[in-house]
Amino acid sequence: MLPPRFPRRAALLLAPLVLAGCMVGPDYKRPSAIISPQFKELRPAPGWDYAKPALAELPKGKWWEIYNDPLLNSFEEKVAINNQNVAQYEARYHNARATINAIRAQLFPTLSGSLSFNRNSTGRGSRNASSGVLVNYGTDSTTTSYTPSNSTETTYGMGPTASWDLDLWGKIRRQIQAQVTEAQASAADLANATLSYQGELATAYFNLRYQDSLKELLHRNVLFYERSYQITKNQYDAGVASPTDVLQAKTQLEQTRAQEIQTGETRAQYEHAIAVLMGEAPASLTIAPGSLTRTIPPIPVTVPAALLQRRPDIAAAERRMEEYNATIGAEIAAFYPDVQLTASYSYSGDPVGALVQVANRIWSLGAAATETIFEGGARTAAVREANANYDSYTAAYRQTVLSALQTTEDNLSNLRILADQAAQQQIALDAANKAVTVAMNQYLAGTEIYTTVITSEVTALSNAETVLSIQQNRVLASVNLVQALGGGWDASSLPSKNSMQKDNPFLPEFIQPDTNK
Repeated sequence: MLPPRFPRRAALLLAPLVLAGCMVGPDYKRPSAIISPQFKELRPAPGWDYAKPALAELPKGKWWEIYNDPLLNSFEEKVAINNQNVAQYEARYHNARATINAIRAQLFPTLSGSLSFNRNSTGRGSRNASSGVLVNYGTDSTTTSYTPSNSTETTYGMGPTASWDLDLWGKIRRQIQAQVTEAQASAADLANATLSYQGELATAYFNLRYQDSLKELLHRNVLFYERSYQITKNQYDAGVASPTDVLQAKTQLEQTRAQEIQTGETRAQYEHAIAVLMGEAPASLTIAPGSLTRTIPPIPVTVPAALLQRRPDIAAAERRMEEYNATIGAEIAAFYPDVQLTASYSYSGDPVGALVQVANRIWSLGAAATETIFEGGARTAAVREANANYDSYTAAYRQTVLSALQTTEDNLSNLRILADQAAQQQIALDAANKAVTVAMNQYLAGTEIYTTVITSEVTALSNAETVLSIQQNRVLASVNLVQALGGGWDASSLPSKNSMQKDNPFLPEFIQPDTNK
């Protein structure tokens, strides 16, 4: 283990270097967005006054409750839990958040320990020479003998080694800043995806209810045409109607029955879509018939600037601007020397019992600065690329704001125009229904042919379908407006930078504290 004096010496040496650290590069300032002081559709205009809702804002996270439909409420609750597309965005957010710790780990010293064992054997001989005179064909001879010997040595070693990148110019800290804001952007992407799929489910649900109401309308007309057919047949049996009148009445009846059956095709598709949006197999969901709501709930609309805080897609675009602003600083830091400290403390010797002794101690402490002298303009190009990326995301942010304004204005104007159209179309329907009654009475009196009756009935049915279609469009426009306003979401719902950096990088994920609570 390290002696008590070692950390104090290292701290005294490192303190001036750490205190001198800074972060190069531009500090982030949110660019201005192109935005109007108020919505065009909310300006006072003759004959139009947008309803002032009692609620100051949409219900937080449960905007669909304004439609007062318990079945819709139960469906929407399942989107955020079971929708598999939403689950993908949630996984991306957790990935982005985990990456923060991976980058932040570079700010800490890297400490490693070693334990070694080496046993070396060296073989060598010792020379013993003896001289003597031997007579061998008249030649003197000297003899030498060798005695072999071996040397075996065992060495043990142990101790820690540390290295530390001081990040004097803030490269790592800028990378952390970039990743934290990317995690916030991913959280906004998750909120935007959830809102989008919740909106899709509401749209599919109201489209399904439109098909139910259309089927009901067509069924009522089938019953009416059955009576008309029976009247015509009775007239024919009495000899006062022609066979053509009977065939025309029969044709109109069967065509309307076919239209009633056709509504089931589209309805089934919407039912299947609702099941998938809830993360369920289509075969597991059966929705009982119902009717399209006749009420358009008032939707609170404030000033355009509120969209900057209430739309998750705008929040995601804004967070990514700060991310790429931080990337500029990280690239600029590459122009400055990279300073690293290294330290080691170990023992080496034999035997093991005498290993941890002052005589066997080995320690070292050093610092190194490295600087790239020439790389053909790669660093300059990297800074220019980072600046270009920031400019690109700034433009994307401003375009996202403009698109949000357009979508909001579109749906406000849709609600205004459709309300006027609905009132006018109802007048047309009332007139068409009266025309049917008059035509039938004239036919029974023998003053009109049956073709006049059919024409009046077809016109009345067409007008009734148009009234229903306008109501469908009004409901869908209200859903789209809710989405355009952010569905009650607020940027304060994003995880804060502090909460994401409270995660302890030294603890496994499964024992991390939940900072969202």
